[in-house]
Amino acid sequence: MTNHRVDVALGDRSYSVLVGHGVINQLEELLPKSAKRAVVITQNNIVLQPELKIPSTTVVIGDGEEHKNLQTIEMLSQKFAEFGLTRNDVVVGVGGGMVTDIAGFAAASWHRGTPVVHVATSLVGMVDAAIGGKTGVNIAQGKNLVGAFWQPSGVLCDLDALKTLPQREMRCGLGEVAKYHFLTGDDLLALEMPERIARCVEIKAKIVAADERESGSRALLNYGHTLAHALERSSNFSLAHGEAVAVGMIFAAHVAHAMQRIDQARVDEHYRVIGQTYGLKVKPDEKIDRHALINLMKHDKKAISGLTFVLDGPSGIEVVAGVTEAHLSQAFDAMQLIEK
Repeated sequence: MTNHRVDVALGDRSYSVLVGHGVINQLEELLPKSAKRAVVITQNNIVLQPELKIPSTTVVIGDGEEHKNLQTIEMLSQKFAEFGLTRNDVVVGVGGGMVTDIAGFAAASWHRGTPVVHVATSLVGMVDAAIGGKTGVNIAQGKNLVGAFWQPSGVLCDLDALKTLPQREMRCGLGEVAKYHFLTGDDLLALEMPERIARCVEIKAKIVAADERESGSRALLNYGHTLAHALERSSNFSLAHGEAVAVGMIFAAHVAHAMQRIDQARVDEHYRVIGQTYGLKVKPDEKIDRHALINLMKHDKKAISGLTFVLDGPSGIEVVAGVTEAHLSQAFDAMQLIEK
C-alpha cells in the first residue's frame, strides 16, 4: 500500500509528514542529526511505541484533559533535567492530540526550544493536532490558553495505530475530517480513508504554510470550534473534542443561516456530511445552558471584541466578527436545543 509524504513548507523550518502503514519504522530519518538522546512522551493506553537507536527514556503522562496542564509541563521539565536532555537532543511525542500538544509545548519551553518529532496515533492527531506547531495546555479559565507555536522536525501518521482506537476516538477524528469537506469543497468521499487522511494533511499543510501564526487564513481551521470548546468546558470534557466539533459545525451553519450568509440547502449539506455520512451526533444529548455557553464563547481565543466565529458564506469559510447574541439564539432555536 502506498505511503504518502506531505511537506509543510516553512523555509528552513520545513518538515515532512509521513502517512501510511508502518511509517513509525521511518522515525530515525526524521530525527535531527544533532540528537544524541531522546525523551519519549506517551500514555499508558498507546500501543504503538518506537524503537530508537539513540539512548532514550520514556515518560508516561496521565490520560484525560485534567492532565493537560502546567503541572504536567513542570513534571516533564524535571524529567528532562534528570535525563540530561539538551537543546540539541529531541523530544518524541507518541499519542493523540493531547500528547502532541503537551510534548510540543514542553519541547518549546525546554532550553527555550528543543526539537520535537510527533508520532500521531489518533485520527485527530493525524489530520489536525500534530501538524502545524500549535502547542498548549489548559488553565481553569480556558482551553489551550497557554502555549507556543513550535514546529516539529517531522510527523509520522502511522495508520496501523487506527486499528487499536476505540470507536469514540475514531468518531473524534471523523469530526475533524468532516471539517475539511467544508474548507475546500473537495469530494473527500471519493477517496479511500488512507488517501482521505493524506488529503486532509495536505490541506492543513498548505494553510499552515500560508499563515503559520494564525493571523489570517489559519483561523479557518477552527471551523466549528467556538461552540465546541464551550461545550467541552461546560460538560467538564465529558463531551470529546471531535464530537463537540461536529455539533459546533452544525451550530455554525445555523449561525451563518441566521445571518443570511448561506441558504437552507447548505445547512442541510452540513447535516448530510456530519450526521449521515460520518454518523456523528448533530446536537448534545443533554440540555444546555445557553447563557453559560455564550459567556464561554466570548472567551474564545479568536474573540478580539465581541463574538467572532468562523462561518460559511458565499465566498466560502471565513472569520466573521460582529456575531450577535440574537444570531446565536436563532441558531440554538433552529437546532431545537432544550435549555436547562
